[in-house]
Amino acid sequence: MTLHDQIQEAATFIRSKFPQAPTVGVICGTGMGQLGDKPEGLVKIPYGEIPHFPVSTVESHHGFLCCGRLAGKTALVMQGRFHRYEGYSMQQVTFPVRVMKALGVSTLVIMNAVGSVNPHIRKGSLVLIADHINLMGDNPLIGPNDERLGPRFPDMSEPYSEALMATAEKVALERGVKLHRGVVAAVTGPNLETRAEYRALQRIGADLVSMSTVPENIVAVHSGMKVMGLSTVTDECYPEALKAVSVEEIIEVANSLEPARQAIVLGMIERL
Repeated sequence: MTLHDQIQEAATFIRSKFPQAPTVGVICGTGMGQLGDKPEGLVKIPYGEIPHFPVSTVESHHGFLCCGRLAGKTALVMQGRFHRYEGYSMQQVTFPVRVMKALGVSTLVIMNAVGSVNPHIRKGSLVLIADHINLMGDNPLIGPNDERLGPRFPDMSEPYSEALMATAEKVALERGVKLHRGVVAAVTGPNLETRAEYRALQRIGADLVSMSTVPENIVAVHSGMKVMGLSTVTDECYPEALKAVSVEEIIEVANSLEPARQAIVLGMIERL
């Protein structure tokens, strides 16, 4: 079965549970699944029931596709994502993005928890992803290209929509939420980085470091979606003052920023 066939089979199953056509997709990061319970007329589909979907194995990634009306738009919200470090291929990691596109999604919001290597962006900050550096050593577009899914050589001059960022910044200003812009470097994980690695990331122009998001963005752009990336800084990774951090701490910080994060995401979606 081809990737296209798998996408169509998954999309057909989701339509059998939720027949409305979504226009917005949201991928929730670590400690951010609360948004999945917000849609009106909520239909929650376990990932394990959807044909060809992977299953979340990471703490706080609940594993439900949440469908309904969000900020006035028909939306799909992923309560939990997939990572390369879980042992999934890049094609598996990004499969849900392909399915969202097949169902009608044209705008994708990708959220994540990140570490900051920029001393001006502190723990507890919200950051719009303005650009990224792919250091994963892999790419979800490697292999034969199916023109039905996107072009062989997608342009990446604007991987994160300037228009969506401008709208988010306007919402943040109105809501009194401080919002940064930054460049995220994507690594495979699952270990956190060494001092030398954080120092190298600083030198190549990264502000943030993540173990996700970039594969989903590449596939979204390949398929013609507009993307907004919103990072929550859950730990500070300054080489000169590096401290150990736990998953529990990361989740705690992510949870504490839920009201501000939702204000930005819902406000932006409302204005689409």
